Amino acid sequence: MAKWMVAAKKADFNKIAKEYGITPVLARIMRNRDICEDEDIRKFLKGTIADLNDPFLMKGMDQASELLLAKIREEKPIRIIGDYDVDGICSTYILECGISHLSGKVDRVIPHRIKDGYGLNDSLIEDAGRDGIDTVLTCDNGIAAASSIALAKSMEMTVVVTDHHEIPFEETEEGKHFLLPQADVIVDPKQPDCGYPFKQVCGAVVAYKLIQALLQKAGEEEEQKGKLLEELLPFAALATVCDVMELLDENRIIVKYGLKAMGQTKNPGLRALLQVNGIDQKEITPYHAGFIIGPCLNATGRLDSADRALRLFEETEHKDAMVEATDLKNLNDSRKKMTEDGVAEAIRKVEESSLKDDNVLVIYLPDCHESIAGIIAGKVKERFRKPTFVLTKGEEGVKGSGRSIEAYSMYDEMTKCRELFTKYGGHKMAAGLSLAKEEDIELFRRRMNRNCTLTKEDLQEVVHIDVPMPLSYADRSFIRELSCLEPFGTGNPKPLFARKNVSLLSGKVLGKNKNVGKFRIADEEGRTYDMIYFGDLNQLNDFLTEKCGKVTADSLYEGRLKQGEAVISMAYYPDINSYAGRETVQIVMQYYC
Repeated sequence: MAKWMVAAKKADFNKIAKEYGITPVLARIMRNRDICEDEDIRKFLKGTIADLNDPFLMKGMDQASELLLAKIREEKPIRIIGDYDVDGICSTYILECGISHLSGKVDRVIPHRIKDGYGLNDSLIEDAGRDGIDTVLTCDNGIAAASSIALAKSMEMTVVVTDHHEIPFEETEEGKHFLLPQADVIVDPKQPDCGYPFKQVCGAVVAYKLIQALLQKAGEEEEQKGKLLEELLPFAALATVCDVMELLDENRIIVKYGLKAMGQTKNPGLRALLQVNGIDQKEITPYHAGFIIGPCLNATGRLDSADRALRLFEETEHKDAMVEATDLKNLNDSRKKMTEDGVAEAIRKVEESSLKDDNVLVIYLPDCHESIAGIIAGKVKERFRKPTFVLTKGEEGVKGSGRSIEAYSMYDEMTKCRELFTKYGGHKMAAGLSLAKEEDIELFRRRMNRNCTLTKEDLQEVVHIDVPMPLSYADRSFIRELSCLEPFGTGNPKPLFARKNVSLLSGKVLGKNKNVGKFRIADEEGRTYDMIYFGDLNQLNDFLTEKCGKVTADSLYEGRLKQGEAVISMAYYPDINSYAGRETVQIVMQYYC
């Protein structure tokens, strides 16, 4: 059973409400997200593109833009080396567009997930040498590629690293010793002495900032500069959502304005992707970006080559873009089936073995396509509320991906047994790794669990309630006000309210898969409301049977209950239901007890 916690952070909510023309409830919700200073509140409610941080505050940005501008003017061949996920694809596209705009001699390479593995490697450097490349520019990777960068330097290439991942380190008696590659310039806000004020940006935002700096250094006219940056903003927004960055500070502004710009994009590939997925270009949300558009791009890197996704963005003809976008959607549909099968097998392995007793799950699925290991790990993590690694049989040894919970820093914990890996990297919430042989899997499992300090409380799901609030407060006016907090996502979740003593009066099951419950409910004063629930209806029925008895639980779906016969507490948010041109308020139940 989840633990419910009501936020109890203090502030003068009435004063904030009066000063900013909002309700005290909205002021409380912002305080729950640690938005309490005047400037932070202003930026959260009314921030614009003008509020984005100066790119030159990022360590290495001045030198990187100066160096690249010189290479562009000298017509030196520049090769961008990206990555095969959405962030890597978008980063590569942003850099390619920006450098091409300045007439740079540029090409790009997206590593193949299976042939090349993650990020920079010796083979890619050797290819660049054979092709006469002068400068290698990485994006969304490079910070952990010290040996490949050393090889590039030995071949007299210039190397500029742009990345956002954690800096590799080793523990010493004096503390962490950071292991930076010997590139000509490194631009990564995670560098320990980088003064950039907001470090939780994705690789595409670092790339976007670099192009912004380059255009400024080149003396680009304001109108031209603004036009290009507006065209590139949707790609920075898409990557921010898909790389699960917190939607706070400038990330929130980038996503808010980037998704708006996406609806008006002139990029034929992006427009085609929206079209084939039936997305209304007027109402693009983080959900569309993270769960519809992003997976179509990720599917190419997982089951084929991510170069296809990049080519889609480079496409100039709408007809050709539609063909390519349709193929990407079909590829993603097949990926979904493979993922469902993999998740079912992983859950079975946990439940039918001693794995279920581990605090850190290490699951070996030898026949699973290595490209979907991360997705499976994420879904298993959600099921068991434990850090999860899914390992697969690679062409050489074992490969895998991990997904974590808030209380467990996956990268730091892996660093404690780094000698087990032939390669590893990532950050707090996600990581990738390679092991030399299958025999190392059990040792890896034992080490991760032996070192684990997670408590029962850490593993328990926590439901964070923003405000205990009567259902009667949830009117149209309040729901409109809540839209000021959008876009919602990681770090800025949709507000959650709670109410006790809610009576269930009637219910019916909806949906093609019979997985939606629609109910009529009443508060303590007898006022009635429509409520919808998208959770497990069988579990809800079992709960009601245990709490109220089978006769009462069955009577709910016959519409024969009176107030007080089936009473629950619930966590909810209010929403507007639009149907047949009519709008009504509905309560969306998230949790119950």
